[in-house]
Amino acid sequence: MKYMLIMRATDEGLAQMQNADFTEMLETVGRFNDELIRAGVLLAAEGLEDAAESVVVDHSSEPPVVTDGPYGETKELFGGFYLLNVASKEEAIEWAKRLPAAGPGFKTEIRRVPTIDEFPQDNEWIKKERAWRESTGQL
Repeated sequence: MKYMLIMRATDEGLAQMQNADFTEMLETVGRFNDELIRAGVLLAAEGLEDAAESVVVDHSSEPPVVTDGPYGETKELFGGFYLLNVASKEEAIEWAKRLPAAGPGFKTEIRRVPTIDEFPQDNEWIKKERAWRESTGQL
């Protein structure tokens, strides 16, 4: 089963990260990533650029309105993610408990990623997506 670990940080957490030694942080995150790789559960992992550099497309009106980010309040910004292939939600939780970004101001949301097999297989769009996934080696 695929699970996404969505890393969130408050302003307090972000300030804590800005004060951390970058080389030490890379070492800590690198060791954790290596554990995920050696365990055979890591599918993808990415951090995101500073939210101040983002834009927001608001679909509340027609045409959609584009504004400079970040979106709304910055109490808990989405800062990055890990995509894991694990046996259960409990295993995803155990990995999340070990994430290097921990302490006051840090949270991790865990959400299962449904597979294409969970959608109606007779739907023309699901058939097209399945064909694309097969052609790109994703299935």
